[in-house]
Amino acid sequence: MAILLRMPEVAANATHATLQAWTRQEGDKIAVGDCIAEIETDKAMVELNADTAGTLGRMLARPGQEVEVGAPIGVLLVNGETHADIDALIASSGAIVVPGAQPPAQEPAVPVEPLAAEPATAPARIFASPLARRLAAQCGLDLAKLTGSGPNGRIVRRDVEAAQAPAAVPALATAPASGNPAPVQDAAAEGFIEIPHSNMRRTIARRLAESKATIPHFYLSADCQVDRLLALRAEINAGAARKISVNDFVVRAVAVALREVPEANVAWTDTALRQFRTADIAVAVSTDTGLITPIVRAAERKPLSAISAEIAELAARARAGQLRPDEYQGGSFSVSNLGMHGVGEFSAIINPPQAAILAVGAAQAMPVVRDGKVEVAQVMRCTLSVDHRAIDGALAAKWLAAFRRLLENPLAMLV
Repeated sequence: MAILLRMPEVAANATHATLQAWTRQEGDKIAVGDCIAEIETDKAMVELNADTAGTLGRMLARPGQEVEVGAPIGVLLVNGETHADIDALIASSGAIVVPGAQPPAQEPAVPVEPLAAEPATAPARIFASPLARRLAAQCGLDLAKLTGSGPNGRIVRRDVEAAQAPAAVPALATAPASGNPAPVQDAAAEGFIEIPHSNMRRTIARRLAESKATIPHFYLSADCQVDRLLALRAEINAGAARKISVNDFVVRAVAVALREVPEANVAWTDTALRQFRTADIAVAVSTDTGLITPIVRAAERKPLSAISAEIAELAARARAGQLRPDEYQGGSFSVSNLGMHGVGEFSAIINPPQAAILAVGAAQAMPVVRDGKVEVAQVMRCTLSVDHRAIDGALAAKWLAAFRRLLENPLAMLV
């Protein structure tokens, strides 16, 4: 019998998701495991794969439509049912078809199964970020005619903006013959354009506002002298196939410090303080649609080279929107590094339900006093944001001291 395809709960506690694109057409044969549609979560793009073989009988949601989790988005025909069977299935299930769904076929008596008798070719998939798809639809651009400059040729926001740049700001309309001023018809006439919020941007706004409003933040800073670290990094990279970044050292030092001070590897809940057994480090990565934090699991058990490779691979897939939910959900501690952008110091907002996040600035030449003498050293300022409910000041200071010691004596974090 026909099967209703419903919007899956692709992320924990999600109530809605966006059907970004159908990858098959009505009448296409579907095998088990085939990708039917792309679903946009608040963090990434997820493929909706078929659990049962059949034929895509009807699409009940349009591309770009936000749909409630559990609501029907399509119908999969298994035994050659007709369009009339689809209508009966929807009626008998009591399902409410989402607004804006495609209308039913005009010939309900014609079976759908024969449509697949001729080999059906799925349309070529166009890889584009969710924001690029929205902007292209808003500007009336055909993504198939654009060349992507993102990872693996993915179309990103700048590609869409470049394609429609000549017509981005239309000329102001002249005043009508009556002499009355012409009303402003769109935002562009006011000197700006409005870009619809992505699911990711809405989620980021909600979570960060909730974090600042409900978590009692306090902050500790430490100036870390990283001359030895930079020298060790240069020595490693001189003969290594994979180049190690300063951020790789930071993530390793954070994980080892959490192993040394496990009381800081915690999260606050309403009923108990949750202490984690492993240091699962969430690393902030900037993408076209917002910030995402893929997680390096059990980083205290992994060598520096493995951490470096994992961060690079996770960051690349994050920017391509290809992370699985389990790769960015959870984590016990976050690291946000803006040093590569020349930022000397900043404080970060805690990512709930975690209890701490480390903000890392750039290494800068600064005067320091060593053995009573003023010398120039490479100094990196790190600021720890802490949830005072879970970690008090003395414990936070103990953890930060351990982290600083590891950065300043990097060989200690490698054993």
